[in-house]
Amino acid sequence: MKMIILIVKDSEADALTRALTSAEYRVTRIASTGGFLRSGVATLLIGVEDAQVDSAIKLVRETVTASGSAEKRATLFVVPVARFEQV
Repeated sequence: MKMIILIVKDSEADALTRALTSAEYRVTRIASTGGFLRSGVATLLIGVEDAQVDSAIKLVRETVTASGSAEKRATLFVVPVARFEQV
């Protein structure tokens, strides 16, 4: 299992959350601040099976680049999950 940590502008977070949940990924959204001007960003936590990592990243790329801008619009990290439980 992997955890995708995705940091995007606040304005991108709604579209990404909708796209990911429509594709049946579980998403947790955390409001955060960061960047040069301490602008509003959102951190999305997406837990996926190893085989889903590439398709989830592809969906993120398609969603954030839909506006046609060449600007970098998201930062993501893929980290291994040693243990997962729902209590």
